Amino acid sequence: MTQASVSTEPRMLSGRRILVTGAAGGIGTAAVSVFLSAGARVVGLFHSSPPPDELRDRCDWLSCDARSRASVDAAFAAASSLLGGLDVLLNAAGNWRAGVPESLSGDEFDAVLDVNLRSTVFTNQAAFEHMRHAGGQIINLGSAEGVRGNPLAPHYAVAKAGVHAWTRSVASAWGRHGITVNALAPAVRTAGADRLWEHLGTEGAAQFKQSLRTAMPLRGELGDPEADLGPVMVFLASPGARFMTGQLIAVNGGIQMLGA
Repeated sequence: MTQASVSTEPRMLSGRRILVTGAAGGIGTAAVSVFLSAGARVVGLFHSSPPPDELRDRCDWLSCDARSRASVDAAFAAASSLLGGLDVLLNAAGNWRAGVPESLSGDEFDAVLDVNLRSTVFTNQAAFEHMRHAGGQIINLGSAEGVRGNPLAPHYAVAKAGVHAWTRSVASAWGRHGITVNALAPAVRTAGADRLWEHLGTEGAAQFKQSLRTAMPLRGELGDPEADLGPVMVFLASPGARFMTGQLIAVNGGIQMLGA
């Protein structure tokens, strides 16, 4: 039995129809796993990476480029047909890339905004069309970097700040339709964290990890996407979160306390 299965109620999401974007890796894969374990029916969307072997046969999978409105609309229509409707969107499409502020090119800037912010707008809009009459719950992925900034990845910080502003904006606009929209700011081990370690190099990565041990009140290291973030994702996808909207929720061991 995994930590995640211990941490979530076995049937907390029984009957819930959930679509996960960016489902083939990182937080998206963790979301698919914990949602299935909590009893939900799930469709996972993937783009360049194939579905993970351990989840390939446990739910339906569809190809989608979340940067393309046409691709998103087609995938959401197919997913809604497979599920018989849509109750929850967990939007995990996105990635982290390093960049230098003074030499950041237009192409670098556009690429990171497309995969993180544009994809959020398109997937949220598509979810709205399938939820507008019966309500639903949308969960986006923000970042503490969108709050404090990041000199190592300024374009990523800008994109995530945009995700936060978009989340608050549509939460205000869509509440009358019974749709909640919240964002998570996690600090967990993902491919993006691996790219940060590679960018910093061996010595820089070691110094960064040491700073985490000093500054993070809980555990002093990045969390596990399934065991630490998974139960929060399950809660936000459950009826228990129906009176929460427009919030940026930090799941980060206390490294940044957003309510302070």
